[in-house]
This record gives sequence, C-alpha cells and structure tokens, in this order.
Amino acid sequence: MEFAIATAIGVLAASGIYLLLRARTFDVILGLTLLSYATNLLIFSSGRPVVGKPPVLSDGLAETLANYTDPLPQALVLTAIVIAFAMTAVTVVIAMREHSDLHTDHVDGEEPDEEQRGGGR
Repeated sequence: MEFAIATAIGVLAASGIYLLLRARTFDVILGLTLLSYATNLLIFSSGRPVVGKPPVLSDGLAETLANYTDPLPQALVLTAIVIAFAMTAVTVVIAMREHSDLHTDHVDGEEPDEEQRGGGR
C-alpha cells in the first residue's frame, strides 16, 4: 500500500513538473493541478491512514493512536482541494483573457519563430 501511494505521488509530481515547464498555458494549468493532487496525497498519507478506524473519539474505545486515525491531514486536504479549485478557476479565466488579447496560448505572449525552435536552416 505504501509503495502504491509513493509511486502515485512520484508520478503525479513528475508529470506536474514536466507540464509546468512547457510553454503553453493549458499545460501549465494542468501541471499545477497535478502538482496539487500530488501534494494532497502527500499530506493525506502523512496522517497514517488506517482502514476502518474513525477519526473522532467514540465511547467504548481507549483513547490511543491504535484505535483512531489522525483527522488533521484529512481536514487539511479538504481545505487544499477547495483552494486548488478556486486557484484553477482564476488561472483559467486569466489564461482565457490572455488568449483573447494576444491570440496565442504561449506563456511569453508570442509564438517562437522557426530559428528559436531549432527548425532553421
């Protein structure tokens, strides 16, 4: 289980960083989203997730860590999901405005010519 979560975090983070380094606004937005997913998984996995254990105290169970799971990372991830959704919405609106003003989705605002892309003579 730990290997699967660690692999998912690594793949999401690597994909997000790769997309952040691209020169198109949609790729940057998608990279930020994948990076936020990786961060959420990292925070959630730091809370020692346990299957079938409640995050709140209940009557009849001893108040030890063996009987409960940590609720703080769960609350942090829920908050991070809401913040990431709002950030993505604002970024998409800014990207749409940039595209309508500049008629390109390149992050620099202008398309590189053939010589800069390496397609010159």
